[in-house]
Amino acid sequence: MFAEFSRGYYLGRLYVAPHDGDRAVMQRELHEQVNEQLYADEGLARLDAPLVMKLDNRHFMVHGSPDVPGGTLEVPEHVLEDVDVENPPTLQEILLAKADRAQQLLELSGQVDGQPGI
Repeated sequence: MFAEFSRGYYLGRLYVAPHDGDRAVMQRELHEQVNEQLYADEGLARLDAPLVMKLDNRHFMVHGSPDVPGGTLEVPEHVLEDVDVENPPTLQEILLAKADRAQQLLELSGQVDGQPGI
């Protein structure tokens, strides 16, 4: 689902849909699978740790949820207002920060260990 893109990111494609919650979510099983496949080799052991993704020019944390369809990233309305997504749900390219880049972004935003923020 995600492939090597650059030194700091993986690239993938997910359906982006609006969400009335306060944080971005994706299917819990997929979230855990991505954590295990892409972060476990880099020392991240928690499969429930939030992923850091980038859509257009906006970084945000993504959590797992049992209520989200597979292959879909549900994003709060206020985030969708800041990015270039037309007529959601729509298939979009998503950047997923690699473990070291995700940690750097969390630290720069004042967030540690996946606390709400970015």
